[in-house]
Amino acid sequence: YKAKVEQNEAENQDRDFGVNMGLYNYPILMAADILAFGTNLVPVGQDQKQHIEIARDIASAFNSKYKEVFVVPEEYINEQTNFILGLDGRKMSKSYNNGIQLFTDEKTLQKTINKIVTNNLMPGEPKPVDCTIAKLYQLFATPQEMKDFENKLLQGLGWGDAKKLLFEKMNAFISPMREKYNYYMSHFNEVEEMLKQGAEKARYIARKYLQKTRKAIGV
Repeated sequence: YKAKVEQNEAENQDRDFGVNMGLYNYPILMAADILAFGTNLVPVGQDQKQHIEIARDIASAFNSKYKEVFVVPEEYINEQTNFILGLDGRKMSKSYNNGIQLFTDEKTLQKTINKIVTNNLMPGEPKPVDCTIAKLYQLFATPQEMKDFENKLLQGLGWGDAKKLLFEKMNAFISPMREKYNYYMSHFNEVEEMLKQGAEKARYIARKYLQKTRKAIGV
């Protein structure tokens, strides 16, 4: 909602333009997805923590009123990846249109990385090691590789060369995954079969929780 309001204000629209109940009900849908499978640990970013709190509140309220049916979930937040910067230095978000599509082709990936916003420091001038490029590089690098990259920035690495190094590091990490992604995109019948099998497993688990819920409330 905050991102939507910010976007509307930037476009001189009414603050609530395009906001509907689906946006507000989304956390309830998330809670259902969590509680229906007895989930005890949910990996989320810091900005999603409140959604887990809603799921906890719902589970606790139900368990208190009826009996212990639902597992009260906990959030799991990876400190390194809980807040990933986008091309413009803000949080990477679909709402901001500042993301990097990981499985796109190499040429498009490089063009996208080249769009990362930087300051006007020239080659030879020390660069800040907390810049967006460095923050993204850290996601794919070992501690030693990150230390080497920071040293290059402090020694005056140009922004263009820094983006090139980021592309090379990111692309090397992603290439095997991209290959597998492209395979499944061209063999979607295999994906459909996996989804079908997963849905059957999910229904079996969710059905048991639904039966326990109905029994607890006397339906």
